[in-house]
Amino acid sequence: MADPKGFLTTPREEWPRRPAEERARDWREVYVPGALLPIIGAQADRCMDCGVPFCHEACPLGNLIPEWNDLVSRADWRAASERLHATNNFPEFTGRLCPAPCEAGCVLAINQPAVTIKNVECAIADKAWEEGFTPPRPPDRLSGRTVAVVGSGPTGLAAAQQLTRAGHTVAVYERDDRIGGLMRYGIPEFKMEKRHLERRIDQMRAEGTKFRTSTAVGRDVATGELRARYDAVVIATGATAWRELAVPGRELAGVHQAMEYLPLANRVCEGDLEGSPLSAAGLHVVIVGGGDTGADCLGTAVREGAASVTQLDIYAQPGGERDEEAEPWPTYPRLYRLSAAHEEARDLRSAPAADADARLFAASTLRLTGDSEGRVRSLHLVGVDAGRRPLPGTERSLRADLVLLALGFSGPDRKDGLVEGLGLALEPRGTIARDQGFATNVPGVFAAGDAARGQSLIVWAIAEGRAVAAAVDRHLSGGSARLPAPVGPYDRPMTA
Repeated sequence: MADPKGFLTTPREEWPRRPAEERARDWREVYVPGALLPIIGAQADRCMDCGVPFCHEACPLGNLIPEWNDLVSRADWRAASERLHATNNFPEFTGRLCPAPCEAGCVLAINQPAVTIKNVECAIADKAWEEGFTPPRPPDRLSGRTVAVVGSGPTGLAAAQQLTRAGHTVAVYERDDRIGGLMRYGIPEFKMEKRHLERRIDQMRAEGTKFRTSTAVGRDVATGELRARYDAVVIATGATAWRELAVPGRELAGVHQAMEYLPLANRVCEGDLEGSPLSAAGLHVVIVGGGDTGADCLGTAVREGAASVTQLDIYAQPGGERDEEAEPWPTYPRLYRLSAAHEEARDLRSAPAADADARLFAASTLRLTGDSEGRVRSLHLVGVDAGRRPLPGTERSLRADLVLLALGFSGPDRKDGLVEGLGLALEPRGTIARDQGFATNVPGVFAAGDAARGQSLIVWAIAEGRAVAAAVDRHLSGGSARLPAPVGPYDRPMTA
């Protein structure tokens, strides 16, 4: 540790965001450009170099956090990049998109604000690109074995990069017209500019990974043809089967799934469209669902110029401090957190009918009502208790011209026929079944990421990609382990 007293003398300071009024007028990332590097060395000094670093345990990738904190505090960016990339293929993604369970597990967080691990990670990744520390790493020789990876989200990309670097010939199949999965069309530009994604894709191409876009396996390519052409297949399609809202009025025009709405806004940013067909401009918007996807819809609607935006969360408003009995350290606690989108809604007063940051907590949708033309005009809700039971006398209605459903995902989308075509067995909850080695019931076919684990975090997705790559490499090489496997298929986040 560079400064043994850093955690005592230096307060936590995070990467500052641009003023809400300024950033809500554009789609660039919300942070102040260039404001992270001047503060990050002192923030890395706050790391205590614990004898037992629980941040390792909280991070499914097993990131070597105390090591690269120390290197950043000494401004040894090349070594810090080497240690970071030793466990994480895409730290610029996690440094922007991960909710940082590592910070919840930081030992300093027992009684102080945690080290800004996520900011340090992002600074290292950005510095590595700036200084040229991340050149392509093509294999020295090819194995002669071939692998198809179906899906180009973080799991698929991590698996493909690991297997390519191990010498296998890898082709990634993506049903959309661009690589990236939900990082491309689900994550808004203001959370992660797509130039970061493009940079990694270019690196992977230079290493030898092949990409097949606009190709849905099971529809555009027969599943039998895929199995015959490749020595192994990795299913990493994600959990894209969205959950529905089963209430009267769901059929009204103007009620859409979040993943019908967000991709259109991303396509506007890509230059594919002049404007979104589902733009929130001038509309009163209600978002049903209190998670990150709902917050993404919120920030998008604010930027599109919605007349008002309200987000419904069925859970009660959490407190600002950890409940030590229910969620003791080092588990990831449910706390009141103010995302950039909620901060914008608060400062711009985008939801006058809701609480200060656009959220209505402990609220459940009863029904939707519309006008004579069949368009939604109102959402009727009721307050609920901790058991989600309606509270008498709390029913109310909100004006709603556009209702967005952000209720999560249940498993892989089965419309393309991939699951049925391959004959994959499913778990009762709809995810792909697999064994301890990530193998499905079909020989040579493996499954990883949200398609098999269920909806999870980007850091778990990358960890699964690295782990399934190790399993496939073992399968192709006859049993020898050459690649790291940070997680098993049944590993789960720490809980009390």
